[in-house]
Amino acid sequence: MSAPTELDMESKMSIDLSHVARDLGLPAEQVQRTLELLDEGNTVPFITRFRKDQIGGLDEEQVRRIQDAA
Repeated sequence: MSAPTELDMESKMSIDLSHVARDLGLPAEQVQRTLELLDEGNTVPFITRFRKDQIGGLDEEQVRRIQDAA
C-alpha cells in the first residue's frame, strides 16, 4: 500500500474542514483561518482580540468550538 500523497491529505483536510464548518454553522474560510492561527500557536484570547479581522469576528466561544471539533 502506498503512502498518501499531498493531494490525498489536502482533500481529506478540506473535507474535514467543510464537515466541521457545517456542523458548527460557520463559513469554511473562517474555520480554516482559525485553525491555521491555532496551529501557529496562537491562543484563543489572542486570536479573538488581535486577529478578529482574520477570523471574521468570531467570538471566544466559537473559536473554542472550532478548536474542540478539530
